[in-house]
Amino acid sequence: MKRLFPSLPENAGLAEVFQTFPDTIKPLLEYHDALLRSDSPLSIAQRELIAAYVSGLNACAFCFGAHVIMARAFGISPETIEALMDDPDAAPVEAEMRPILAYVAKLTNAPATMTEADAQAVYDVGWSERALFDAIQTCALFNFMNRILEGTGVTAYPLDPDALTEDDLTARRTVTYGDWRRRIGVLD
Repeated sequence: MKRLFPSLPENAGLAEVFQTFPDTIKPLLEYHDALLRSDSPLSIAQRELIAAYVSGLNACAFCFGAHVIMARAFGISPETIEALMDDPDAAPVEAEMRPILAYVAKLTNAPATMTEADAQAVYDVGWSERALFDAIQTCALFNFMNRILEGTGVTAYPLDPDALTEDDLTARRTVTYGDWRRRIGVLD
């Protein structure tokens, strides 16, 4: 951890940031649950892939590590995400995800340059406006979260995605952000 907030303990993680500044955390984590775990044309795995990809594009090690693990819990291998980071055109992702991933990459790296053609590419492979909007929201949420983590100095996710057991991954498939909020003692 970078020591950007002297009030935070050394090696603080996201839980300590949220505990120190709890006022806006409840609605933020409720939004996480609504966006990432509710019904959507995009599967949970696809939304977690977007979260990991956007975080990787932003070089946010904490969110990248956390969402590589979540994507793995929902069936996407860390190697797929690494390949996506290395060469999006050659990565072994579903063909219908390619225009969505291109869209969120462009939205992350050059948001003012979005065009109708970017959206049309998503529609051309069969996605609905709702799917595109959910992808946009996921992209925006992780650009936002990446800045919270980097801005507060939380830099590394404490778990190695390759070291997790199947039981660890199963547990991640059932936990919500609200559960996590209660576990760390923020608000509820």
